[in-house]
Amino acid sequence: MKISNVILTISFLLFQSLLYSQTSIAVSGTVTDSDNIPLPGASVVLKGTATGTQTDFDGNFTLDNVSADGVLVISFIGYTSTEVAVNNQTTLSISLQEDAQALDEIVVVGYGTQKKSDLTGSITTVSSEDIARTPSGAPMQSLQGKVAGLQVVSNGAPGSAPTIRVRGLGSYTGDGASNPLYVVDGTFYDDIGFLNNEDIETISVLKDASASAIYGVRAANGVVLIETKSGKVNQKAQITYSGYQGVQIAQNLVKLSNAEQFSTLARESGSAAEASYIDNAMQRYGRSRINPNVPDVNTDWYDLILRHALIQNHSLGVTGGTESVTYSLGISQFEQEGILKMKNDYERFNIRAKVGVDISDRLKAGVSTIFSNSTTYRPENAAFSSAYFAVPIMPVLDESKTEAYPKPYANAQDLGYRQPQNPFPLLENSEYRDKIRNNLVNFNLEYQLIPDKLNLRTAYSHNFEALETREVRLPYFYGIGDAFRENAELVKRNQTFSEQTWDNTLTYNDDFGKHNLTVLAGTSFRNRSFEQLEVKGLNFPNGTGIGDESYYLDLAKSIDLDGVGDDGVSQYFFSYFSRVAYNFDNKYLLYGTFRADGTSKYQEKWGYFPTIGAGWVISEESFMKSNGVFDFLKLRASWGELGNANVNASTGGITSTEVNGVFGDTRYPGLVTSSDFEALKWEVTAETNVGLTARLFDNNLSIETDYFSRETRDAIIPVSRLLVPGETRQNVGVIKNSGIEVAVNWSKQVSEDFSYSIGGNFSTLNNEILDLAGQENLTSGGDIEQRSVVGGAINSFFGLDVAGVYQTPEEIAADPAAQAAIATSGIPDYIQPGDFKFVDHNGDMVIDAQDRVDLGSYLPTYNFGFNLGLNYKAWDFSLNVIGQGGNVIANSKRFAIRQTPDANIDSDFAINRWHGEGTTNSYPSARGIRNPWSNQFLNSFFVEDGDFIRLQNVTVGYTLPSLKGKFNPNIRFYMTAERPLTFFKYNGFTPEVSNGVDAQTYPIPGVYTLGVNIKI
Repeated sequence: MKISNVILTISFLLFQSLLYSQTSIAVSGTVTDSDNIPLPGASVVLKGTATGTQTDFDGNFTLDNVSADGVLVISFIGYTSTEVAVNNQTTLSISLQEDAQALDEIVVVGYGTQKKSDLTGSITTVSSEDIARTPSGAPMQSLQGKVAGLQVVSNGAPGSAPTIRVRGLGSYTGDGASNPLYVVDGTFYDDIGFLNNEDIETISVLKDASASAIYGVRAANGVVLIETKSGKVNQKAQITYSGYQGVQIAQNLVKLSNAEQFSTLARESGSAAEASYIDNAMQRYGRSRINPNVPDVNTDWYDLILRHALIQNHSLGVTGGTESVTYSLGISQFEQEGILKMKNDYERFNIRAKVGVDISDRLKAGVSTIFSNSTTYRPENAAFSSAYFAVPIMPVLDESKTEAYPKPYANAQDLGYRQPQNPFPLLENSEYRDKIRNNLVNFNLEYQLIPDKLNLRTAYSHNFEALETREVRLPYFYGIGDAFRENAELVKRNQTFSEQTWDNTLTYNDDFGKHNLTVLAGTSFRNRSFEQLEVKGLNFPNGTGIGDESYYLDLAKSIDLDGVGDDGVSQYFFSYFSRVAYNFDNKYLLYGTFRADGTSKYQEKWGYFPTIGAGWVISEESFMKSNGVFDFLKLRASWGELGNANVNASTGGITSTEVNGVFGDTRYPGLVTSSDFEALKWEVTAETNVGLTARLFDNNLSIETDYFSRETRDAIIPVSRLLVPGETRQNVGVIKNSGIEVAVNWSKQVSEDFSYSIGGNFSTLNNEILDLAGQENLTSGGDIEQRSVVGGAINSFFGLDVAGVYQTPEEIAADPAAQAAIATSGIPDYIQPGDFKFVDHNGDMVIDAQDRVDLGSYLPTYNFGFNLGLNYKAWDFSLNVIGQGGNVIANSKRFAIRQTPDANIDSDFAINRWHGEGTTNSYPSARGIRNPWSNQFLNSFFVEDGDFIRLQNVTVGYTLPSLKGKFNPNIRFYMTAERPLTFFKYNGFTPEVSNGVDAQTYPIPGVYTLGVNIKI
């Protein structure tokens, strides 16, 4: 059954159940605050029943089937609940009073909740409204620019999750070692891409060690807590539908050199061969009628491989509750096409259920389940690199290539070039499908051993994921070398991942006098297992008229035994943890946790990690009472240690070699033993956080500021082995991240019709390596060299510093470094005007490897976000702006010209290239960019500024006026533009590149949607 049919069927059944009732009396009315301003969304419930509703945008409500002598219970967050007797009245006007304590919201923390005023750590919470505004299949994308200290690096490919970093990068190794922990309704995950945005109530980011420590060794890089939507006690069943449909458009396309620009570059390159290739193209494809010196082909490859793509999401949910049962149910369907012109799509179907039951006055039970079924067709990323280098003087198809199949693809080798340079054979003859099924279940029981004081909770959760991968590579031929694929290849890969967790906690709460105490103790058992089986088949049936019905291994003519793999791993963890939270007179706060983690993953089986926090609520002091400015002011500080279990387990082993030794004419057999085994232990992160929380001017202005210093000790880094070639990983590094975070928000209800909010956040980051165990540096990246040195950031780019461009032969003759290079090469014109001039940093009048310097880090030194919200009568408007700076991007595509000298290059270079004295002092000439002197090493020309500012989201909504009668739905229509404008200098599709090396980054599209929210 299609999702649309399922939604319609469920909607009909739910509508029927709601409309069928016996009517006693209909009551309508308005709920306002003390200033007579309407309160939309206030709860109105008939006491002792599940009959209830919520007020609309104007604070109005209508409630049928009310007993004439009944009592209504009216409640709203931040206000004191009140009870109103009906007394046979049909119209009521109800005013709620602000509740100072209720204004202090409750936030979710590990294994429980806390009042925000009692927090000593750093936690930021994002609400469901902000999350649902982002049209994306990845929930974390909605947090971009909204949380100080959180870096979200977008990924444009359908079904791909963004890169998430909380307060920097604390591990040198990759493989997810610096990823945060995700906790959904108490269950642990490495990724939450399976979640639907509409199902999320809140996302809280726990940033410092004190806030995260209760979750142990998976929380060293921060924790992201997700609470899905729940029902409420005595809440009338509420049905919601949310849906949008829109289009994705590739943004900021890189302009490549057109045929005329490319021909000019080829003739200016100084290469007779390159000039001859232009002549070959004119002979093969004809001359342009506009310019007879240019071939009559002008192919824009990026334009051809990209497309406009559709995106849509439909969600249907129902929530409610009685006195003893709460429930929340939902189904959703998300579909997203990719902007790359191939089978490149993502779709996901979700079913969600969350039920809580009060079995007795003391015993409660809860269960939440999510079933997610998704299919992803991954892109052929090599197409972006191929399109960048493809020459514009060649078409996609060349009808003269009668021997080519399945299509007569044009081949640049036919013109004399060394590579085929056509992305379409890859795009049209490759298909990469992933089917992912997630089954997630959480079951918990709570029993009050001492009512309202001592609570025992046990929770079991299981996350099971099955991944079925099918990779199809069909044969093609349009030339020799890289222009053919001889065999039809089929790869089948099945992976299963299972994680089971059993948590048991005992929580004690008590108030005595001015003292408030919460003590928690618990244990956690966790088992993670992974299995994989992979098989590769060759030459299955394929060709015209044959489709995926032949994509089965039993139809392949042979099995490639080198492509068979069978793998698996199982790991166990056990932990003891405790927490104490103490509050004296709502002024002085103490908070401490201790966790002991055991694992089978490392040789050091146990780690012990303490944290402590303190807070002083200054606004509660007598000298701050009635100050007229501060409604709330708190100073807080915390320190803590956490182990990091995200680093891969130890590898290597012991090897023995037989040898012979001779002593006194006698040969003795012997054995030499060596080991490359990595005896690893925990990485340990120690963090200090100092912060200030304030609310001012009748709670209209809120301010959060933090300073943090996070130091990873025993960081795992590669170390050269003594006497034996190679490296092993050892716990000997020290890495530090530090910075400040500021978040300021102002909101104001100006009148009954108009309210607004405005806010922003700003954060800095200083990533620094403090110790490499005596090693000079750690090097990676190959030609795009990256180095980690003491005092610098992790994997900073390393190369020559460009001082300018030689303008004249006299300038070259006057430069000792240039003359030394010419003499060494033995070529008189080795360096010419238009070549780079480099900084001789060590002053030896020679440009060589010793002159290379730190060219910058891909980690931004600052991030910021700005938001604006307006509400006027039935209209609402919101706007978000984000940005970052202080980072750089290595333009690997441009730098690759040194290895692919006869390929195309972007039009920015063609326009701004040096082509005569005084034309530029920044860009080299067409010859210069290919000259070994100019690109012997990575240099600052190819490492570009990564700063950007973006209009991230603009949403305009309109809520229809309320209808009179029994059926009174709340309907809101809206339009959203996601990423409509981005301003940056970098010469690429996007300045968001997760590792800073842009070789073939998938473009991040702008998204434009129309949507509707219906609440009944």
